[in-house]
Amino acid sequence: MINSIIEGISISLNAEFGDNYTTYTESVEQGLKEPCFFVFCINPTNRVFLGKRYFKTNQMCIQYFPVDKDHKKEECNTVSERLFDCLEYITVSGDLVRGTKMNAEMVDGVLNFFVNYDFYVYKKEDTVPMEELSESVSVKG
Repeated sequence: MINSIIEGISISLNAEFGDNYTTYTESVEQGLKEPCFFVFCINPTNRVFLGKRYFKTNQMCIQYFPVDKDHKKEECNTVSERLFDCLEYITVSGDLVRGTKMNAEMVDGVLNFFVNYDFYVYKKEDTVPMEELSESVSVKG
């Protein structure tokens, strides 16, 4: 499910920022092409809600690496405002999911944008149907 959320975020980022911005989902040792985004899940949780219903929380971090080294803060502020808009709703496995708890901070010239995509899931139980049932009834009277 986390991969579906990352895919939904990547599609929204591409729609908002275009092909000039690369989106990475795996760590890059060398050759990071700026401007770019790095998307990952910080700490997913899965909590039993009721019966077979679970509440999943997925705190996502989208890091933005600016291209303009002289105006990092200005560029990051502009990008963060656009992220608030484009990541409010994303499509995950065909369903619309709303982002909550959005906030942004800049650390060492890199924008860290946080958003939660939380939702309920229902686990279906695989049951094997009975092959045959026989019953005998006798009545007196």
